[in-house]
Order: sequence, then structure tokens, then C-alpha cells
Amino acid sequence: MAEPAYVSIAGEYARRIRTGDLPPGMQLPSYAEIAARNNVSDIVVRKALELLQSQGLVRSVRRRGVFVSDRPNLVRISPERQMEDPEVTFGNESDSDIQISRTTTRVPATEELAEVFSLAVGQEVTHIFTRASDDGRPISVSDTFQPIDITDTSSATVLEETVSDRLPAPSHAAWLRTTAGDLVKTVRQRFVTTEGRVIMMSDVSYPRDRYDAFVFRMALNPTADTSVEA
Repeated sequence: MAEPAYVSIAGEYARRIRTGDLPPGMQLPSYAEIAARNNVSDIVVRKALELLQSQGLVRSVRRRGVFVSDRPNLVRISPERQMEDPEVTFGNESDSDIQISRTTTRVPATEELAEVFSLAVGQEVTHIFTRASDDGRPISVSDTFQPIDITDTSSATVLEETVSDRLPAPSHAAWLRTTAGDLVKTVRQRFVTTEGRVIMMSDVSYPRDRYDAFVFRMALNPTADTSVEA
């Protein structure tokens, strides 16, 4: 599926902001200039700038224009952003060489994993260990687990994400090169089906200073049943 024009425009400005090509405080071109450069309407430009603003990358000053913010945030926009591969996510944040490596194995379920997936302790689950670097600098690492009969998240209807600052797992600390005792930003993800079955769980760690904040924007469906039974 082709990327909407406003997303492409926002992505290009996001890359330039995150790489320092557009430094904090710099004023962006006017709506008309951006529209002319990209051969799009003012409406498309407005949506692109609204997306950048929702990500905390720019700020609008009345009667003056749009300016680059002081520090970027990590924004996860439902549903597309959560379904992105790391190559896409980090590729939209940098002009540098993004390297992603994955190792897939089968491991026995711990007590925690057995409870999450409703399996017996010791039953095999799929483990995917993913490492990301930006021009050789580690920027992300994750452990993903899923039952061996699950190959993707297409059957999931709910994504739960919990953000915290915490001590990293040893493998995460080693990849991110953190000092002993340093905290990292962690996002725990759980993909859940309509029947309440968890089909995938991930712990994703980032250097604590990579993002100022994590912002979650979810599309709300007023007709959907969002009730959850404890």
C-alpha cells in the first residue's frame, strides 16, 4: 500500500529534525512553499505538520509559523505505527545506516511466559531477539515471545503497551552498552485476540536519553466494545 503523501512529507521532515539537519528553533518553510515543493495541496501540508506536531517534533507559533521543537519524542500512532518493522520505524528517524539483526530460536516457557500464553511450564515457545543500531550505535533491543503455532499478529485485535524506566535485562544492557545501575526506557507489548488470548509479548528497550517522552495516539471507534473483564 502506497504511503499517504502527508506521511511521506512528515517522514522527510522528521528525519531531517532527528538528524540535526533542521536544528531546534529553526523555522520550517511556509505551507505554500512546502505544498509547491511536493506538488500537493495545503490540506496535505496541514496534515503533515499536524502529524509532526503530534510527535512533538515541531511547535506552531501563532502569526509567526512552525518551528522545530527542542527535543523529539517517540510517538506510536495506532494502528499503523505498532505494526511497523524496526527498519521502517528507525528509517523514518534517521538518514544514517540502520542495521537490524534478528535471532530466532525455540526456548522452554518460563513460569511467566507459561502464564501469559496459557501453556505448561517448559513447553516450547518461539523467541526472537532483535537488535537495532544507527550507523553502528545501538539504539534498540527486544525480546519477543509467541506460541510456536503463531507466526504473526494478524489475529490480534488489541495491543497493550506499558512504558517504564527500569533496569535492563543483562542481554539488553550488553547491547545498549549501559553502565551498571543505569535505567533504560522499556515498552512491554502484548498482542491479544478478541477471545482474550495473548499471541505475542515483547519487551523493547531503548537508551533512556533517546526520547524525551513516549506518546501513544489511539484511533477510537465509538461502536467498538472496549470492555475488559478482569
